Amino acid sequence: MSEQMPTSTRERLVTAVAELMRAHGYSAITVKQITAAAEAPMGSLYHHFPRGKVQIAAEALRSTGAAYIQLLILQMDAHADPRVGVPAAFEDAATRLEESGWRNMCPVGTVAGEIADSEPALREVVAEVMGDWIDQGARYFVNRGVEEVAARELIVAMLSALEGAFILGRALRSAEPLRAVGQVMATRVQVMLAG
Repeated sequence: MSEQMPTSTRERLVTAVAELMRAHGYSAITVKQITAAAEAPMGSLYHHFPRGKVQIAAEALRSTGAAYIQLLILQMDAHADPRVGVPAAFEDAATRLEESGWRNMCPVGTVAGEIADSEPALREVVAEVMGDWIDQGARYFVNRGVEEVAARELIVAMLSALEGAFILGRALRSAEPLRAVGQVMATRVQVMLAG
């Protein structure tokens, strides 16, 4: 869980399910695990989320998804040049994955592959979150001097590389995939900014 525990029961429940989905996916977690991790009574989950696990998972995916794209932009924005910022963001992701014992993946990506066909409501939420990532990332790169169509192409490739590298890194217990795609994406940014 996060270092500072959210104060309201609702916030604790959302944070708990996000952390559990990051590590275990959606199907493997139970309502009992969620309430235990949130240090909340079982009835409180249904009080705040009458539709149960699907509803709380949707809220957790939206909130963590919004935070993840902002984190990515902040990591890149710490550098004046995107050719430096892009690989730095991938390096930071590699370090975080290593330090977490290979558990620190994005819950949105973790759940996306798992529920694409089995939970249509959550697939729609994941698509909504990822669409927002693409829109925000494309705007970021346009503001950094990349042409609009190329900016969208770049962020789609970057997000695909990032999510895929998380999966490879977790499976291989190696940060190499994140570092490798970070360098490839930096080269792509170089080409786009030169054109």
